[in-house]
Amino acid sequence: MESLTEAQQELYDWLVDYIRQHQHAPSIRQMMRAMNLRSPAPVQSRLEHLRSKGYIDWTDGQARTIRILKQSTGGIPVLGAIAAGGLVEPHTDTVERLDFSSLFFPPRSFALRVMGDSMIEDRIADGDMAIMQPVSEPSQIKNGAIVAARVEGHGTTLKRFYRRGEKVILKPANPKYPPIEAPADQVQVQGVLVGVWRRLEAPIKAATTSSPR
Repeated sequence: MESLTEAQQELYDWLVDYIRQHQHAPSIRQMMRAMNLRSPAPVQSRLEHLRSKGYIDWTDGQARTIRILKQSTGGIPVLGAIAAGGLVEPHTDTVERLDFSSLFFPPRSFALRVMGDSMIEDRIADGDMAIMQPVSEPSQIKNGAIVAARVEGHGTTLKRFYRRGEKVILKPANPKYPPIEAPADQVQVQGVLVGVWRRLEAPIKAATTSSPR
């Protein structure tokens, strides 16, 4: 399968999710809004590239006939480890993939292997895989959401997110660890938790989380 640019992948992932939810294709105007574009030309260009690369097709002359032809490479990429304790520098390269073909996770989901026990009271243990969804609008993250957050000059950690004015507090779910407090402009949220995967002695199981409170 020919690779996609970041812009093409963004539109493709959104199309897959939209068509899965609504069982019909979106309009060009809906795609423009979703991609934050003011002109239909970039959307049409991305659609043409997706078609030429064999990811989608449509019936010429008819609106809302886009069909998904291929799914991207299966599985969720594991992008490294996330500290559930202190702060560590994150990995950025995909080191393996998790196959969740029988489950659904949002487009562009990725996984981080948990290191430490600071989130144990939220049932996230050392060695678990935290399934994360990238954040497009950090200002919309709800207080109490479990996030992978990078604190400038330190590293990345898995914690509950709370915004307090100009500061962000990252709270653990284990009383033996203190909260991490930093100026909001020094905290970059890289993803919000959508599921936890744990290898058991019995067959592998996965469970999605409820919406962040």
